[in-house]
Amino acid sequence: MPAAIELADVFRAAGPAYRAEQAGHLSLDTLKVMAAIERCRTASLGGHVEGCDACGHLRVAYNSCRNRHCPRCQGAAARDWLAAREADLLPVGYFHVVFTLPAEIAAIAFHNKA
Repeated sequence: MPAAIELADVFRAAGPAYRAEQAGHLSLDTLKVMAAIERCRTASLGGHVEGCDACGHLRVAYNSCRNRHCPRCQGAAARDWLAAREADLLPVGYFHVVFTLPAEIAAIAFHNKA
């Protein structure tokens, strides 16, 4: 069941005002992502007509933006990726530790992130 309100709807409704308010503060990449999500599966990206040979019913299917940030295009892939990562986890409790390295070895750690 599709969501009642999608991110694209929010971008189309509030995006122009947000972009005007944030003019000069949004990166070109951010603007491109917003534009792609707004146009995803609309006539502006083109589409095709699917038809049933048996009953003659026609349906217009619009093309997707295929942007990696688009929840409509990448939502299922993101859920599949998360399920695969959860399957990799050991059945134990996890916690996150943050610490600061001394300046003398910080550069070594920075260049050996893997």
